[in-house]
Amino acid sequence: MPSRNDRAASLRALADQRLLILDGAWGSMMQQIELVEADFRAPGTEEGRNYSGNFDLLALSRPDVVADVHRAYFAAGADISSTNTFSSTSIAQADYGTGH
Repeated sequence: MPSRNDRAASLRALADQRLLILDGAWGSMMQQIELVEADFRAPGTEEGRNYSGNFDLLALSRPDVVADVHRAYFAAGADISSTNTFSSTSIAQADYGTGH
């Protein structure tokens, strides 16, 4: 795998040639995937608490799902894929008891 500096240089060179396409709405993509509550259970999550819909936890509990969304955006023509961290703040995660 090329180094971070090499990847950044490649993106800069490409951006000099044309507009770059960024991925789209992660939440919409995640909501289309048929997941069950157990898919959201990352190490350290509490029994008896419901984590359904906490898509940020999928990076820990189901990284394969996150990777599949990245692949889907690249297959659709994206040059850059961002991260699945829309609600990865202590305030947003407090709803799930994962603000720590």
